[in-house]
Amino acid sequence: MANRRFWIGTFAALLAMATPVAAQEQGAAGRVKIASGSAFIVRAGAEIPAVAGAVVYEADGLKTGADGRIGVTLKDNTRVSIGPTSEVSLDRYAYAPGEGQFAFAMKVVRGVAAYVSGQIAKLSPDAVRLETPTAIVGVRGTSLAMRVEP
Repeated sequence: MANRRFWIGTFAALLAMATPVAAQEQGAAGRVKIASGSAFIVRAGAEIPAVAGAVVYEADGLKTGADGRIGVTLKDNTRVSIGPTSEVSLDRYAYAPGEGQFAFAMKVVRGVAAYVSGQIAKLSPDAVRLETPTAIVGVRGTSLAMRVEP
């Protein structure tokens, strides 16, 4: 009987620890696939070192130093990569095809960024918006690279 209680208690503790992770995964926009050098996720003003597998949320930013690079794949298979001395912010992201919710808005603040469209651009092209300090780009299912000078 004591052995059974031990296993029930252990299972309950594991379940309690896993629940916050599962809740966080639901709000995730995507994951870092590749990161090297000085590479950070900027969340609520704090710089978190970017590592492969790290979760990226709506409203997160990506920032690199002179030797940094980051590649992210979002839930809809949109891919974003930034090179050295670059900064982007994911201003809006929604991908819920069953509910008809699609949104992707990213601002390239400085540096070099590459974008490869995913399902949002295919299903709702008007929902995709790429911004720079001087321009707004509407994407219609494509890939592009851009450089933004400060």
